[in-house]
Amino acid sequence: MELYEITEELKVSPGEYVMHMPSESLVLCGTFTRSQNKIRVLGATGMFEDDIENFKKIKLSAKERRESQDARCTKCGKR
Repeated sequence: MELYEITEELKVSPGEYVMHMPSESLVLCGTFTRSQNKIRVLGATGMFEDDIENFKKIKLSAKERRESQDARCTKCGKR
């Protein structure tokens, strides 16, 4: 898993996981507002908002992406 900066050309979509660098935790993006330079996310401590530069995008290799897509429910076996 690689991390890279969120530049002017990159966008973070709601529902995408990003890394919050100050807390070193994976969080779920809720809203991405370039004009206000903010991202609102859901983390372990609840919803919070921080500057875009405090987050990094996650780049998965093809193998890592396949493994995450192959996850199945352990109870019923469905994806």
